[in-house]
Amino acid sequence: MKKQFSSLVAGLSCTLVMMMATPVMGQRFSEEMINQGRYLATASDCIACHTSDKRKPMAGGHAIDSPVGRIVATNITPSRTFGIGNYTEQQFADAVRLGVRADGARLYPAMPYTAFSYITDEDIHALYAYFMEGVKPVDEPTEPTELPFPMNIRASMIGWNFLFANTRPFEPDAAESELWNRGRYLSVGPGHCATCHTPRGFTMQEKTGKALQGAHVGAWFAPDITSSSVNGIGSWSVEELMTYLATGRLEGKAQAAGPMAEAVTHSFSRLREDDLRAISTYILSVPPSDPIPSVTENRFDHGGPGDLLVDFRGTSYEDGMRLPGLGRGAQIYSANCASCHGYEGQGTRDAYYPSLFGKSITGGTSTANLIAVILNGVERETPQGGHVFMPPFGDQDNAMVPLDNDEIAALSNYIFTFYGNPGLSVTPAEVQVIRDGGPKSDIVLIARIGLAAGVLVVLGLGVWLFRRRRANWG
Repeated sequence: MKKQFSSLVAGLSCTLVMMMATPVMGQRFSEEMINQGRYLATASDCIACHTSDKRKPMAGGHAIDSPVGRIVATNITPSRTFGIGNYTEQQFADAVRLGVRADGARLYPAMPYTAFSYITDEDIHALYAYFMEGVKPVDEPTEPTELPFPMNIRASMIGWNFLFANTRPFEPDAAESELWNRGRYLSVGPGHCATCHTPRGFTMQEKTGKALQGAHVGAWFAPDITSSSVNGIGSWSVEELMTYLATGRLEGKAQAAGPMAEAVTHSFSRLREDDLRAISTYILSVPPSDPIPSVTENRFDHGGPGDLLVDFRGTSYEDGMRLPGLGRGAQIYSANCASCHGYEGQGTRDAYYPSLFGKSITGGTSTANLIAVILNGVERETPQGGHVFMPPFGDQDNAMVPLDNDEIAALSNYIFTFYGNPGLSVTPAEVQVIRDGGPKSDIVLIARIGLAAGVLVVLGLGVWLFRRRRANWG
C-alpha cells in the first residue's frame, strides 16, 4: 500500500512538472478568445511582414529593407522547433512589447515593439491564444538576419531601448470620447501607424515631436497624415479616410501602394466599421505638421490633363527616345502607360485605372513613391475594393517592359511636369537608390568610427596609466 501511494505521488509530481514545463500542451483557449486574437493580429498586420509564402502564414522569411540592411522576419507559428511554440505567455508578451526573445536576445525595431508596447494585457492574452492555437505550425527555419557590424550586435539594442522604447502602458484620455480613445489605441498600438509615418532621427528613433509627419520606409515614402490641410490629410473627412482604409483608394485623391497597399489588404480592410471610424477620428485629430515655406498647395490639388503626343507623332519609338526635353518621357509614357491611364493621364471612367493628377503620389514633395510604383507596380485586394493590379517595370521576372534608370527618370519627370508637382525632378541616380531599396543610413559607418575612436581612447588611456606607474616605480 505504501509503495502504491509513493508511486501515485511520484506520478502526480511528474505530471505537474511536465505541465509547468510545457506551457501550451493541454491548455485550450476558447474559440471566442482565439478569434479575438485573430482580429488583433489582423489589426497589427502581422501577416504582412511574417509571411513570404501565402501557403504558410506567419512562417517568416520576408525580408524588410531597412536603412541599416535587410532584416528577415522570423517564424512566429507555434512550431516548437523553429517558431514560438515553446514560448510561455510572459515570454510572448516580452517579445511583443519589449523586443526580447525567449532566449534573451534583442529584436530589432523593424518589429514594431515600440508601438506594441501599448497593447493591453487582455489583448496580449488573446494574441497568445491565437498564435498558439489559431495558427498552423510550420516546421521550417528562416534565413537569419545578417546586418553589418556593429548593427549585428543585438545587445546594442539594450541601450537603444533604454533611450527610446516606450515603457508606459496605454492610458485613455478622460477628456476625450470613447471613440477617440479606441482610435488612438488602435493607431499608436496594434496599428503602429507612427512606425512608418513618423520621421526618424540619427539613431533611427521616432521623432515623437513630429508624429505622423512623413518618413521613408525602404523604397517608399509614407506621407504626412496629420490634420494639416496643406501638408497632410486635413482636407479629408472621417468618411473619406474610412473609405480609403477599407478599399485602398479615394477617388480623385489617393491610391494605396507599397507597404500601405499591404496594410489595406491584410489589415484595415478587414477591420470592423466602428474601428475604422475610431482610427479615422483619431488620425484626423493629430496636430498639424509645421508649415513648409515652399509648400502652399495641397498635394491633392496638383496637375491636370495634358500630353505631348504631337511632338513624336509619326516617329518610331527609337527616334522618340532621342527627343529632347520632356519628349522622351512622353514617348515612354505613350508606349507603356497611356493604354491604362489615358493619353492625358485622365484614367478610366470607372476609376479602376486612376487618373495621375490630383493624387498624393504625383503632387507631394517626395519623388520616391512614383519611382517605386513604376519599379515595383501595385497590387492590393480588399473585400470592398476588389483586386487592383499594375505590373512592375523594374527588373522583376514579371515586369511588363523593364525600364532602365534613364527611362524611368525621363518618364517620372514627364508625369510630374504635366500631372503632378512640376517643382520635382528625378535623376537616374535617384532611381537607382529606390531600385536598391531606398536611402541608407550613415549610422553604420559612424558607429564603426565611434567604436574605433573609443578603442583608441581606451588604448591611449592604458598607455598613459602604464607610463605613469612605470615612472612612479622609478
